Amino acid sequence: MTRVARWVTGLLIVIAALLAIRAEFPRIIHEPGLWDFGSFVASGRAASEGLNPYGIYPLTLRVELPGFESWNPNLNPPISALLFQAFDVADPYVTYQVWRWISVAIYAAAILLLVSRGSNRVEALVIAIWAFAMAGFWDTLFLGQIYLPLVLAGVAAWLLLERGEGFWAGLLIGIIVAMKPNFLVWPVLLLLSGQHRSALAAFVTAGAISLIPLVIYGPDVYRQWFELVAADGGRALFLTNGSFAGLAARAGIPSFGLVIGILLLLGLAVWALWRRPDVLTVSAMALLASILASPLGWIHYTLFLLPVVVMHWNRLAMRVVALLLIIPVPFIIDQLGKPAWLQLTIGSVYGWALVLCLVILIAEEWRRIRQGDGRKSSAMPLPERQYRSTAS
Repeated sequence: MTRVARWVTGLLIVIAALLAIRAEFPRIIHEPGLWDFGSFVASGRAASEGLNPYGIYPLTLRVELPGFESWNPNLNPPISALLFQAFDVADPYVTYQVWRWISVAIYAAAILLLVSRGSNRVEALVIAIWAFAMAGFWDTLFLGQIYLPLVLAGVAAWLLLERGEGFWAGLLIGIIVAMKPNFLVWPVLLLLSGQHRSALAAFVTAGAISLIPLVIYGPDVYRQWFELVAADGGRALFLTNGSFAGLAARAGIPSFGLVIGILLLLGLAVWALWRRPDVLTVSAMALLASILASPLGWIHYTLFLLPVVVMHWNRLAMRVVALLLIIPVPFIIDQLGKPAWLQLTIGSVYGWALVLCLVILIAEEWRRIRQGDGRKSSAMPLPERQYRSTAS
């Protein structure tokens, strides 16, 4: 991009981000419900009483919107049932508010870690404002979700991989995988690309954490979780699901989402073995594929793409992705119940943003192959590499 294009798009992103924050803030401040946080409290309470942590209880969220109705129990792996007992130490409405502000502080730390390494302070400020406007961030706060500590772990793992600290990065990746198994794609691709130390550390960490519920609750808790996940096909249609499965379900061809997701994962496996890409390139592909190929790739998962977007921030197309990811969730949900073509287009902008992001990453890799850049990309640290290019 030219200098003028960078300044114009940067200004546009800041304006759009501030408008999005202004629209989202009242929704957070005036929300009286518990939403997903209530389901988490119910799950932890049930587990502590020897009941099914994946059942339906008084605090379990039920979503009723035009064209969509569903119970929304805890869908996280069994280790979550143990952790969620901490949410039941006081009145749920009090812990909901406390958890919200803890989440804000954690997210701020993740953004600070990511942008503080750049030499261009103006660019860093633009990225920080954009990050705080992301739809996934505000909806995470609204729902009382648990993504933000995992996002911090993901950003820290990325930066550790950049520094060559594969073992410690692997520990953090393992924690993410234990709570969000769709991110298993990350250590698998690291392993296939030759990053054995980080991959093995992630596998061992995730496995060890996953054994804890077996010891405390017994194997039946995994059966209960598998039954719930297997019966949870209807949520793919929900408009905040940006995965291939969500796009295909809205297009009326749900099986196509599964097929293209599998093809993407197989293609990336072959690519990782053949090209042996550098650790950040393979991590970027892995994080994106973890969302696109997942049955449920919620808008909240896009927060894990923060370092990926920053890595390609100087590309105009990636700035388009950044703009699409700050469109407020209420606007998207308003498309529920409208004609199918509206739900597949306007209502699916999060999914199309992820598809565009995939195209950008593939185009970049294809450029390297055609130019004969070898198997390794530039080793200049991220985001220093990006900030230097945008400042030139």
